[in-house]
Amino acid sequence: MAENERTPDCENGAALKEAVCIDAMRIYDSCSDKDCLEDLRVLFPASVQPVVDASANVRVRDVDVISVYIDMQPIPFNRGYYSIDLTFFFDVSLELYGGATVGCERVSGISIFNKKVILYGSEGNVKMFTSESCRDEADLQGNKVLPKATVQVAQPVALSAKLCEHCRCGCEPCCVIPDCIASRYGGAFETVEQKNTVYVTIGLFTIVQIVRNVQMLIPAFDFCIPDKECVTSGDNPCELFRKIDFPTDEFFPPKASDCGCGCGRQN
Repeated sequence: MAENERTPDCENGAALKEAVCIDAMRIYDSCSDKDCLEDLRVLFPASVQPVVDASANVRVRDVDVISVYIDMQPIPFNRGYYSIDLTFFFDVSLELYGGATVGCERVSGISIFNKKVILYGSEGNVKMFTSESCRDEADLQGNKVLPKATVQVAQPVALSAKLCEHCRCGCEPCCVIPDCIASRYGGAFETVEQKNTVYVTIGLFTIVQIVRNVQMLIPAFDFCIPDKECVTSGDNPCELFRKIDFPTDEFFPPKASDCGCGCGRQN
């Protein structure tokens, strides 16, 4: 660690004590996207597909992200840049109508979306070893100091769903669902004879980043010692209830003019 450097106090009155060297993840490149994923096929386990085949209509209730698989590879002849392949797995909750049951029947399936981005992650050819490393570790590739790709996903927006007759032309892409995800649905997603296929349209907001572990010099003011005392709740439930503010908005919902335009500023 480099020697700490003393610096003068800041003009605003905060005492800047020293500049310290820290080991942290630095964002080298990032991008944000707003994708409208049209007509994503919904895959169902073999036990649910007959229910889909017997239905006449469908409505999407909710969409959630199960997991995102990330694969990052350096781009040849373009040093410092990396190709990031993202595979999104969505849990799609649907309501099926017109089947054997009266009303609707709720089922869940999986939709898959693939996305590729190219970001700059800089270069580095060193290897890093720590005291936590195992002597018998066979995989030494993990010692290379390589950038790391991360993706942040907002709650997907379920836009629409449609029920179509299954296309037998064989043009549907082959989708492989990992066992750890398929086990959530209680059965294997086998290729079975099917009559209907469900397609959904999803709105997706993402931020993709490439980060590296680097040493940086930052200003330090002081240790962040908490100045707030821990408040313990008493055994009297009424005493705790009295500290809760009266829910005025529940009785008098705010007008549109009180809510602002959504940018955080009041009109």
